[in-house]
Amino acid sequence: MNNGQKPPVRGNDYRVLRPGEGLTPSLTVSVIIPAYGGQDKLDLVLAGLARQTYPAALTEVIVVDNGSLPPLRLPAVRPEGTRLIVCDRPGRANARNAGLAEATGDVIHWLDSDVVLTPGAIEAHMRWHHTAPYLVVTGYIRFTDAELPAELPADLEEHFEPAEPHTWIVDLVERTDGLTANPQRPFSLHVGGATSVGARLIEAAGPMDDELILGQDTEMGYRLGQAGAVFVPEPRARAYHLGPTMRMRDKESIDRVSHAFVADRIPAYRWLRSHPSRQWKIPYVTAVVDGTAGYDSVRATVDALLAGTVPDLSVLLLGPWDDLEREHRSPLKDPALDLALVHGHYLHEGRVRLATAEEVDPATPFVLRLPPGWIPGEDTLARLLDLARDEGLGLVAVLLRESSQGVVAARLERCSAFARARMVAADHPGEHGEHGEPGDLDDVVDAVSGVSWVEGETYGFTTEAAPLIGRRGAYRARLEAQAETERLAAEADRLRAQVTKWRDEATRWRRTAVELRRDVSTLRRQLAAANRAQQSLRTLLSATMKRALGRRLRG
Repeated sequence: MNNGQKPPVRGNDYRVLRPGEGLTPSLTVSVIIPAYGGQDKLDLVLAGLARQTYPAALTEVIVVDNGSLPPLRLPAVRPEGTRLIVCDRPGRANARNAGLAEATGDVIHWLDSDVVLTPGAIEAHMRWHHTAPYLVVTGYIRFTDAELPAELPADLEEHFEPAEPHTWIVDLVERTDGLTANPQRPFSLHVGGATSVGARLIEAAGPMDDELILGQDTEMGYRLGQAGAVFVPEPRARAYHLGPTMRMRDKESIDRVSHAFVADRIPAYRWLRSHPSRQWKIPYVTAVVDGTAGYDSVRATVDALLAGTVPDLSVLLLGPWDDLEREHRSPLKDPALDLALVHGHYLHEGRVRLATAEEVDPATPFVLRLPPGWIPGEDTLARLLDLARDEGLGLVAVLLRESSQGVVAARLERCSAFARARMVAADHPGEHGEHGEPGDLDDVVDAVSGVSWVEGETYGFTTEAAPLIGRRGAYRARLEAQAETERLAAEADRLRAQVTKWRDEATRWRRTAVELRRDVSTLRRQLAAANRAQQSLRTLLSATMKRALGRRLRG
């Protein structure tokens, strides 16, 4: 394998990395195994790790005993670099985080205590990690009901087959061309049973959320995606799960519990955020606005954002709020009056946060940077989001005004694309500038995700504030529209009935016309017969008269 630099991945199309067969290992890997009881299965898992083809000198194994009674022990057959630690706080997230705190590897490999890896599994993972530092690689797990052996058999396939595939993962991979066809939620591939992650990604995304009851793997996968991850399914990294999973046994109940918590934390799960107006822990969009540009300009922009068709939104107002004085002898003459007005106007608005420096939660999917005084239309933000989602864009730049003084623009940024661009730029400093200038970073974003410029007027931006439609006004407008729809539907029913009546009459007219044509045809036939009879009579009469006249003349 060539360990040289690889081109950046665009979207999730990891195929440009092309790991080769001739791997020269250099990265270390930490295998973290949270365990609660199940000593017999753990023994088989560690025996499987002892057979791995990836160099033992580059591998460490951390078993985390999560309060087992009796305590777990390390069996004789195990990798050399194996150690056992104890985490008294219950929960798989706590156990994994305890192991993560002890890990020293360049790559973190999550492994459940009932998943046995085939001998080349870790090497198959590591081939990918040697190509880029921002990968999440998941192996293919098969679920076996085979009887547990006392010792790990030499031929795993012979003993554990027949086994069932991880159907959900297989279906996801197949319907997205191996996750390369711009899937909306590739982070769903992050399952803790047999997944490896670059340590730099975990450092950027943070540890597992120990507040979650279930769904920790998916939630962490989402944050890894926000940190710039590319998700890779690796069929050569095979493993056997000893018995069915909890999800297989009770999927409906698990989803019910999981969805109740992850809705707040994973904005990409739009179907879980069907409520038309409530707020969530992680907003779908954060709009960043300069709060020092004058009260009227700031208010026009912020109020329009809050009244738009995207309620899953927060606004970050930047300004020197800590410098505002709390007492004023002559408030109308205060040079900082507009700043105080902005502060007072939005201090208690739940979707607006006043900050002295930009602090956007990295789990937020999109950031909108909008100059004060520029007013988006009611559906402007929704249309920009549709454009970014449909085309997989990392940046939508909106041209608001162009003059000899320069360009005024708004920017809708996909946070995951910028996170990956920063990682790529850090690994290739000579290619993208030394100081991370925004223009240079935009070029990298274009390479990894795509950039598009659009006209502000086309998307509804103005500088003139229009009256905002309140919720009650929108409700009344909806009622009026429904009433008008019902009226038009009734009118359409009346017209359809009239048309049916006309069709029935036309049918009767056509039937009458047919009957008349038939009568006319009969009369014509009768007239023709009468004409023929009359003609025959005339011929007969003429012949009779000629014979009578002849007799007279002869007599």
